[in-house]
Amino acid sequence: MMLLAMIWGGSFLSIRVALDEITPLTSVAHRTTWAMLVLWAVIAVMRIPLPRDPKIWFSFLVMGLLNNVIPFTLMAWGQLHIESGLTSILNAFTAVVGVVIASLFFADERITLRKGIGVILGFFGVTVAIGLDNFRSFDLRSLAQLAVIGGTVAYAIAGVWARKRLVGMPPQMAAAGMLTGSTVIMLPLVYFIEGPLTFDLQPRTVLAIGYYAIIAT
Repeated sequence: MMLLAMIWGGSFLSIRVALDEITPLTSVAHRTTWAMLVLWAVIAVMRIPLPRDPKIWFSFLVMGLLNNVIPFTLMAWGQLHIESGLTSILNAFTAVVGVVIASLFFADERITLRKGIGVILGFFGVTVAIGLDNFRSFDLRSLAQLAVIGGTVAYAIAGVWARKRLVGMPPQMAAAGMLTGSTVIMLPLVYFIEGPLTFDLQPRTVLAIGYYAIIAT
């Protein structure tokens, strides 16, 4: 878990580096596309059978929207206006929202006294991190922080969707299917809004994309 936290935490810095040259939408399209290709290569090597039920592929599409497209885009845009460190702190709000949303859908996830205390402390922590002054003067910075929190809500909803629709799925297949759904959404979206993906990038941007797509995602 500590290793995962370090790898994931590093993604915020690398995304910010890439955003110096590319837009948030393009950064997300690169992220899902390259991660998807690597995962399908892993699945091919491991010879994991493909699911044949169309409902599973629809679930992948929804999972990609909730767990990748929405949060990745909101957080990337947010990082244009707030520090990467603050983005990573606000991202931790996922755990708090996840407890609350899971309690609404699963009988075994009801909020106990300990969970309730944890949720209250979590909300308090995020409020301190944001700073109440940001809500008194509503500007791009406060909007960016709310965008990041919106991404954490999408993550939490995605967790519920995965538990309801993807239980028993090999994790490699669940991840590859989810990223395929994300890429199916992102590539046409970027094409129609910004044009084809650009590959004529500075070396530091390529390295940043490589890190947050191949390693962190």
